[in-house]
Amino acid sequence: MSLRFARTLCTAALAAVVAASPAVAEPSRPSAPDPSPAPAPAAGAPQGVAGLLRQLQTLYQGAEEAGELYNGTAEELRKRTAEAAKLSRETTGARAALNSGRRAAGRLARDQYQGRTDFSVYLRLLLADDPSQALEQGHVVERLQAGRAAVVDRLTGAERHAEVLAARSRAVLDRQRILAARQKKQRDTVRSRLAGIESMLASLSKEQLAALEALERKNVGEAQKALTASGALSSVRPPSPGGGEAVRYAVGQIGKPYVWGAGGPESYDCSGLTSQAWSAAGRAIPRTSQEQWRQLQKVPVASLRPGDLVVYFPKATHVALYIGDGLVVQAPRPGAPVKVSPLASNPLLGAVRPDPDDAPLSAYTLPELPDDATAGADTGYDAPEA
Repeated sequence: MSLRFARTLCTAALAAVVAASPAVAEPSRPSAPDPSPAPAPAAGAPQGVAGLLRQLQTLYQGAEEAGELYNGTAEELRKRTAEAAKLSRETTGARAALNSGRRAAGRLARDQYQGRTDFSVYLRLLLADDPSQALEQGHVVERLQAGRAAVVDRLTGAERHAEVLAARSRAVLDRQRILAARQKKQRDTVRSRLAGIESMLASLSKEQLAALEALERKNVGEAQKALTASGALSSVRPPSPGGGEAVRYAVGQIGKPYVWGAGGPESYDCSGLTSQAWSAAGRAIPRTSQEQWRQLQKVPVASLRPGDLVVYFPKATHVALYIGDGLVVQAPRPGAPVKVSPLASNPLLGAVRPDPDDAPLSAYTLPELPDDATAGADTGYDAPEA
């Protein structure tokens, strides 16, 4: 039996606060979560629908926060791996130069041992019958001496360079090991917290699940209505050319599954979708929702234009792409594929613009949406088959 729940994600009061305060403060960067999963309530625990919804929200937010931290670690590990590969190539080149220098130094040592030194040649030139010829050949000797001195300098420099590269390579490899261990811990944290959600859902009756979904629809509808009434979404603004491309890409992904840690093209998590949408538009943006919120330029919600990113929850653990008309495309969570949702379907933190310096298009038409683009719960989650 497929089980689906929905979560209330915004309130009318929150919408009013957003409208009154279009600029929002940046939160501190999140710390690593406690790897232990939040406890699931016992089956049949006496509580109302709102209480169940709050507990599910807590479980989900913990899993999503851990998932975004995992994404951040995975991105850093990718960069460190690329750096290690680059250092390996540089170290190989430095060792080749060092070996070449050692061979040249060996030839110099043999020449000196066999009496073919520059000094003995110089003496012979001084005893020559033709002083002008001796002077001319003396310049040749000086060049030879300079060349051999350069051999020694290159050898010394190559040794130092190889040592520096080896030390940097060791440091990067050590960092890789630390990141790999952290990534595994964060992956296990996400899996544990998702298992906690599944356990809780499995304990709910059909009636409780239906009541949860109805409560979510009611609260999201009220929040979206209040946000629209506040005037925050009253203006129609065309996107930039890049924003229009990002919207088209995101709309083209509707229906694809949510998979945490995924960045396309077959599946996505929330920030995987937004980062790939803007990558398709030719602009690289940070991979995680926290870094998108931290690094990109913030804009008031009342100034949203299609292509902007809408960031949710106090720790910026969820993100969606605004497409206009008060709607976003998002990858909500496991069990709810990429879909179109009301902007107020999550507790709003603020909005950011990846291309603040780009001028808007003269006109914009929302791409045609699939018939089932808005179907399903905006934060639905499917439990395993019972």
